[in-house]
Amino acid sequence: MDALIDDFLQYLRQERGLAVCTQETYAGVLQRFMRWATGTASITDWVLVDLNVLTSFLHHEQNRMVARPQGKHSRLSIETLYLEIAALRAFFNFCEREQFLPANPAEHLSLPRRWKRLPKSLALNEVEQLLQAEDPETPARICDQAVLELAYASGLRISELCGLRLEQLHLDAGFLQVIGKGNKERVVPIGRKAMEAMRYYLQAARPALVNPKTPANVFLTRRGMGFARSTMWLRIRNRARRSGIERALTPHMLRHSFATHLLEHGADLRVIQEMLGHASIATTEIYTHVAREKLKDVHQKFHPRG
Repeated sequence: MDALIDDFLQYLRQERGLAVCTQETYAGVLQRFMRWATGTASITDWVLVDLNVLTSFLHHEQNRMVARPQGKHSRLSIETLYLEIAALRAFFNFCEREQFLPANPAEHLSLPRRWKRLPKSLALNEVEQLLQAEDPETPARICDQAVLELAYASGLRISELCGLRLEQLHLDAGFLQVIGKGNKERVVPIGRKAMEAMRYYLQAARPALVNPKTPANVFLTRRGMGFARSTMWLRIRNRARRSGIERALTPHMLRHSFATHLLEHGADLRVIQEMLGHASIATTEIYTHVAREKLKDVHQKFHPRG
């Protein structure tokens, strides 16, 4: 059973070119299903998996309690179940198409309806607060400053920030090349403030972090290595806490702030789509709802009969 999962993951890497985080998510779901199937359901061959087995597994997952911060526990979210069903459907579709299995037992699994949540973003004054340089300056703090300035100026995903390499920077021309989801390349402009922060980091801080084993990643940890996503986000979250921002930042909040503030200041939605690297304009259109919500809030706050 392991061998078939390995074949599927190799297909995702080499032919589909899915993002690394998506590959890891799908791998985790399939490994969890296999452990449940071989243990609880006593299944030792993929050919024995049918719709009833998949339904039983998803029912088990729906009731599984997950540890949360501060010692709390809760059930899986609708979004997590959606991802699990998507992973199972993709896997069995692959198995049927490659004729590893005679039929696809997941073809009738329906995806749960997901409520569209408006993305949370920082207010302009919070962005200014977050981007205030810290004293005393250290190589790590200068690196954090460059990460934050670039994240807000260019709307990069945290995985794109971690994977950014020196050859992708074109600071003299004012842009960088980004390898996004599905290995798709896009060109993103860099703002003046971000460019200044990047140049300062590359001249004053990065050389102090380099060691003989350092890769070509732009942003480096104190050990001179590229960032893991969790490590970079911990650094950003700690920086936000030190800057006095009370609410918890999420990995996408700076990206959402970038898109929301562009739209609020009159940017074209298609341009924002291109800079964010969204395959569909429908994904970018959620920011129009954010703008409408802000208009409603302003009306209710300031209109005499709001």
